[in-house]
Amino acid sequence: MGLGDPQAQAEQAMKNVKQLLEEAGSDLSHIVKTTTYIIDPRYREPVYQEVGKWLKGVFPISTGLVISGLAQPQWLMEIDVIAVIPDGYVK
Repeated sequence: MGLGDPQAQAEQAMKNVKQLLEEAGSDLSHIVKTTTYIIDPRYREPVYQEVGKWLKGVFPISTGLVISGLAQPQWLMEIDVIAVIPDGYVK
């Protein structure tokens, strides 16, 4: 998905995050930390803008790193999130 397009890869990554959180009985509002990995500093703006669309109104601690490569050569970015589901939360 999004071969050569960091924004499209960020969109797909956030769709995946949303789905996984929902499967765990949570949602994006419970994200407390993100770590975003990109392989080129030029990808920062399109990736961060896309992630920001998904996290509107959510203000997690965020770290961004430019690294030399990811697990798959076609990946331009990756995001790691930590979410905390409040006790007693029912979706």
